[in-house]
Formats: sequence, C-alpha cells, structure tokens
Amino acid sequence: MSENRWSIEAAREWSEQVGWRVGCNFSPSTAGNQLEMWQAETFDISTIERELTWAADIGMNTVRIYLHDLLFAEEPRDFLGRIEKVFSVAASKDIGVIPVLFDGVWNPKPQLGKQPEPKPFLHNSMWVQSPGSDMFYDRSRWSELRNYVFEVLSYFKDDQRVIAWDLFNEPDQVDVVTLKLGSRGEKIATATELVSTVFGWAREVGVTQPLTVGVWEYEKDGQVAMNSLNQLIVDQSDIISFHCYEPREKLTAVINALATHGRPLLCTEWLARSAGSTVDLLSVFKDAGVGAINWGLVDGRTQTRFPWRSWTEQVDVDEPWFHELLHPDGTAYDVQEIDTFRRLTSS
Repeated sequence: MSENRWSIEAAREWSEQVGWRVGCNFSPSTAGNQLEMWQAETFDISTIERELTWAADIGMNTVRIYLHDLLFAEEPRDFLGRIEKVFSVAASKDIGVIPVLFDGVWNPKPQLGKQPEPKPFLHNSMWVQSPGSDMFYDRSRWSELRNYVFEVLSYFKDDQRVIAWDLFNEPDQVDVVTLKLGSRGEKIATATELVSTVFGWAREVGVTQPLTVGVWEYEKDGQVAMNSLNQLIVDQSDIISFHCYEPREKLTAVINALATHGRPLLCTEWLARSAGSTVDLLSVFKDAGVGAINWGLVDGRTQTRFPWRSWTEQVDVDEPWFHELLHPDGTAYDVQEIDTFRRLTSS
C-alpha cells in the first residue's frame, strides 16, 4: 500500500475503524495564523489544552490543524516536538488529528517572526499560504519541500492519533490578497503539478493513514467542477474530502455526487451561517455517514466570525457570526447549536 492509492475496500475498512468523525478546523484563539500558532514565542499550549477540552465537551473527536513548511525549515526538531505536544493534548481528550501540510489560501508572502496584528473586522486577515508564492511558482525550489513532507510524515507514519493526512488545502484558491500574482489558470496548472509531486512523496513514506486533498468548487448540480487539479485529487485521494459552505439542498447534492466514487467522505470545511451553512446541517452529515469538520471553534485572532465579504466591503460588527462556535471564555455563541452537537455526537 506504500506506493499506490488505497483500494476502496481498504478505505472502507479504515472508515469502519475510525467511526464518524466530527470536529473543527482548530487554531487557538490566541493565534491568528499557522506561524503564530507554532512559533516558540507565541506557542500557547495552555490555551490549546483549554480549548480542546471545550471541543471534547461539545462532542468533537477530531481537529484539523494547519502546519507550515517555513516552521520546519527553520527548526525541524523543535517544530516536530511542538506538534507532538499538541497531538498528545488532543489524544488526552480522545480527539484525533488531521494535519494539513500545505495551504493555497490568503497571504501568499509568509514570513517567520512576529506576525502583524489582525486588521479590525477582517476575516482571516493574518492567514498565510504554504509554500509562499515565491516557492510555489519556482519548480526549481520544490525539492526544498520534499524534506518537510518526508520528515513530518515519517515521524507520525504509524501514529494512531493521526486520522488522515490532508496534503494541501485549496491549492488553486484565488489570491485575494494580491491579485497581481498571475492568472487563476496558471495557479491551477502549477498546483496540479505540485500536488501530484506531494502525493508522490507521501506515497514513498508509506504512511498507515489515508491521504487526501479536498475539492471545493462545484457545478450547479453538485458535481465537482472538473479541471486538471480536481481530476488529480479525485483520482489520487484515498478518502474523498471536500469543502461545502452551501445550504442543505446543495450540500445534499454535493454529497450524493461524491458518493458515486464509492470511498468514505469527509467534509473538512463547512459552517458559514449567513451563507446558509448552519449547525443544523450536522444531521445531514450524520445521516449520510459523512465526517463533518466545521470551520472554527473559539472566536479569536483569526476573526473568522466575520464573513468573507469583509475583504471587499465594510461589515457590521454586530452581524451574525460567520464561523466559530464559542466566545473566548468558552460560552456558546448559540446554546441550541451546542445542544445539536452534543445530541448528534452522543446518539
């Protein structure tokens, strides 16, 4: 199994073993991006432990956590040690982890060191891509990423705390922060090549957990919007992961379309209240046997309680939350939502 995609049978066996996965995309409320979460100066294990306790209390058994190649390049041993600490804390709460190695969303110019303060009322104003655009578009530098993939995956290749490996988050996402970085078509073509390369490296390691990359764009009927990247993702992923911030009808259509591949399904991003993706949709995931990892847990420095459109227009500070479930003191944004999580995860 080390060099080839898992069979459908192996993927279904994995699904039976791990059960229904429910959780959130997690970074502590004190971190505004991946670098702030992991760098020594801002690594906040006490907040991580407190907030993962709240996640478990809601009924969550999984967190999706973003890593970053620059952190490994700077201090590989220290970075792996901090990952180990977070995985251990999660495991102590019976929470498994889905690590994300690379990310194609938001600021394409990541830099180590002290991170800028969040811009008021701006959704994910600090989040950074991995690798940055300088390396992403320079194929001669991709070999620098190989060691990161090899070392991280090798360290945790047999680790039962790792539920799955999410190799690359939205690798072809539009560069909102600086639209001058070349065309979307160029990003899709480059991402296809890089994601294929990363899949190859990961297969060489021979991890015991499934590999996946999520699809996130769909046609009106719920079918995946096919391009070279999405075809590669669907052909290479051991389990099919996807993002869907759509209301019930579209979510159901997307699930039905993806189910035709015969592989376990895991939604690694959902919950955008004003877009119609609301907590009551957790029952849709449960009824379909689809894992559900919503965006966000505690309102904090990512500021993802504000909507995506905060990038293009001023938003009302008092409008309904977009993502997130809890206030910084652990109280619920909406008590009924928390009741829904507890009811559906306990039954």
